Order: sequence, then C-alpha cells, then structure tokens
Amino acid sequence: MDLIPYPVGPLNPKVQDLLLALPLFALVYVLLARVLPRVNRVLKERDDAIEGAKGRAEAVRARAEQERAKTEALLAEARHAAARIRQQAFEQGTAMIAEARADGQRRRDAMLAEGRARIESERMAAETELRISVSELASNLASRIVGERVVAPAEQGN
Repeated sequence: MDLIPYPVGPLNPKVQDLLLALPLFALVYVLLARVLPRVNRVLKERDDAIEGAKGRAEAVRARAEQERAKTEALLAEARHAAARIRQQAFEQGTAMIAEARADGQRRRDAMLAEGRARIESERMAAETELRISVSELASNLASRIVGERVVAPAEQGN
C-alpha cells in the first residue's frame, strides 16, 4: 500500500516501510540525544586541554627566551672580561719586556764599564812593567853590541 496514490517513483514510500522506519528513527534520535552531549563534553575537554597545553607551551617558550637572553648577556659579559684580561696581560707583558730590556741594557753597560776599567788597569800595569823591562832589555842589547857592560838609566839612579 502506497502512502501517496500517485506514482512518484522511489519517493513514494510504502506504509509498512514507514511503520518500521519511524521507531528506528526515534531510537536513533534518543541514542544520539544521549550520546551527543557526552561527545560535546569530551570535545570541549579536549579543546580545553589543547588550549591549556598551548598556554603552558607559550609560558615555557617565554621562560626559555628569558633564559636565553640571560645566557647571552652572561656570555657577552664573559667575552668582555676575557678581552679585558687579555689586554691587561698584553700590557703587563709589554711592561715586563721593557723592564727586562732596560735591566739587560744596565747590566751590559755595567759589564762594559767594568771590562774597560779592567783593560785600562791591565794596560797601565803592562805599560809600567814594559817600561821597566825595556830599559833592561835595551841596556843588555847595547852591552852585547858594544861588548862591554852598559848601565841602564834606571840602574844609575839607584
């Protein structure tokens, strides 16, 4: 038996099909009416969890950014301190080299002066000794040439 007496094709349902479909539709509606709020609640909780995780992630990201900035500041300060220490060490090294060079110059000058003084004293001693020896040698040589003893002028005064 057709619900509509005119032939409309597949859109013309039969009454027994409608009688079976109506309770099934009501059953599905009731089930969905009970399940749908639970699904919505679970979806809302999931959204809240996701948003909370995003918020926590943003907080962690901000904290990490602050720590990175602090670390960069510490590194910059450490680099500055290292450069300052290197500069001080360079200046101290230069001063020590200049001091050692000046000390070496002083020692060299003192050694040269001492050496010159020693050479001069030895030269004078050698000259004095040679003056004495020269007169003796000359008198000896003259005695050999002349054949008789010639007295040195230094011996005559004695």
